[in-house]
Amino acid sequence: MKSLLVRFFLFSLVIAACSIAVTAWLASQATTGAIRQEQGEALETDAAIVDELVGYAATHRDWSGAKGTADEIARKYDRRIALADRTGRKLVDTGNENSPQLPITPRAVVDPLNVNGEIDRRAVGPFKLTDEEHRLLHAYSAQLSECNRYITIVDAPNGRPRLSNDQPGNLSKWEDCTVGDRLYTLTATETAAYEELQALFTKCLAAQEGEPSIVDKPPSRVMLDWDVLMVRDSPPDVVSCMDTARREQLEPYVAEPVQLFLTQVTGDEPRPIDLSTTGATRITLVALGILAIAGFASWVTATQLVRPIRALTAATKRTAEGDRTARVDGGAGEIGELAKSFNAMSEKLAETERQRQAMVSDVAHELRTPLGNITGWLEATQDGLAEPDPHLIGILLEESLLLQRLVDDLHDLAQADAGTLRLHPEPIALDDVVEQVVTAQQNREVLLRAETTPVHITADPVRLRQALGNLVANAVRYTAPGGEVVVKLFREQDNAVLEVTDTGTGIAPEDVPHVFDRFWRADKSRSRRTGGSGLGLAITRHLVEAHGGTVSVTSALGEGSTFRISLPA
Repeated sequence: MKSLLVRFFLFSLVIAACSIAVTAWLASQATTGAIRQEQGEALETDAAIVDELVGYAATHRDWSGAKGTADEIARKYDRRIALADRTGRKLVDTGNENSPQLPITPRAVVDPLNVNGEIDRRAVGPFKLTDEEHRLLHAYSAQLSECNRYITIVDAPNGRPRLSNDQPGNLSKWEDCTVGDRLYTLTATETAAYEELQALFTKCLAAQEGEPSIVDKPPSRVMLDWDVLMVRDSPPDVVSCMDTARREQLEPYVAEPVQLFLTQVTGDEPRPIDLSTTGATRITLVALGILAIAGFASWVTATQLVRPIRALTAATKRTAEGDRTARVDGGAGEIGELAKSFNAMSEKLAETERQRQAMVSDVAHELRTPLGNITGWLEATQDGLAEPDPHLIGILLEESLLLQRLVDDLHDLAQADAGTLRLHPEPIALDDVVEQVVTAQQNREVLLRAETTPVHITADPVRLRQALGNLVANAVRYTAPGGEVVVKLFREQDNAVLEVTDTGTGIAPEDVPHVFDRFWRADKSRSRRTGGSGLGLAITRHLVEAHGGTVSVTSALGEGSTFRISLPA
């Protein structure tokens, strides 16, 4: 488990397995929900179709004119509708000659006199009001609404207006309105229908040897649920007789019961969705296949990922053991960027090691000459070969001062490298610093002069004199007798610029990038005494950068050089 390859592979397998499981679960839930929704919508559609057909049957004596209504319903619900009588004879079919045969089993039976054991309320038969009665009762209902604005009038199935909640306890709402009695008085049509119903009911009771006086006359006022209220609390045989009488009375006024066949427009029934064992096996096999593919892809990806990491690990070990030539090829992507960073670091370490070795060699070489001179003169004095006169003491002092300058330069560079080079900035007049340096570096063989303008900055005056002094001393050293060195000071935008221009030997183009390197000299033949230690320009660069400035050089071989210091003013 410590291997990145194994962890990546197992992690990928877990992700793939979880993804497949979650996807399968979501698909199953979505499919189940869609099936249930579709089934519910189908049942609602079927129920709506049956209800509209029952409404037609309840208001028509036969199915002879039902084709137009059936076509409209079929277009509305995008179904094929076929009606057949009890013998199977087709009465209505919204299909065409290309439609397949109807299914054997009907979807439902359309019978307005038997809707879940009840009579459809739209089957009113002889109770349907005439146009004149309808007009008169609606005139009364309008007057009643004006008398009492809190009541609501609705139409009963037979066309009679009545209160929306027509219970005896609510009649007080309109008892002060004289038109209320006229509105709720039976019409001639309703009276005749009640008399017919009474006769059929009495006949049924007589056949059952019941009490024929249970309903001795039709009601004088219209009652809610007029078809049930009169016998609601009666014995079952009385209720059955009322139900039989009502069906017998309404039967001539409604269409005959028919069988309803519903299919899709094409005539094909939708195939049921099978989530059987075969489907589960197929899903399992597909899931295992996907898992295998994901595992293989994960293994290949992990192998490609681990290969450059292993190469990086091996190269790191070689670098730690001292091999600065270790390099890796990480390709593209994040690993490639890591490999490039490692290669850059390795090259930097190699360059640093070369500089360290060169510096140790240069320091040893720089120290060897003055130490050798001091040691030789002291041994000569000890052996009596030289007298400790003022001249010898002067030679030894000069060599000692050379050693001191070299040690001081190395100390400054060490502080700069460690970031501990301290500055003591203060407001100064930079032209004064230039004058001090030029005065201190005056030479009879080389013309040294300054061209300055007043410039004030905040800087460490001692360190600036040291940096500028190194440039001026270097220019004087490499300028032949009779030549000229000019130190200029001026402002350039937001910077104070110092330029040291000489008419010396100049620097070759290939040597210009190495001017500020430690222990570098343009003339390799010069001695340490006449050519300096090779640290002055390196120290100058660090001092200028510590002040937030930059130092650069332009030179032409045989024509001279110009060193430029730019400091934030």
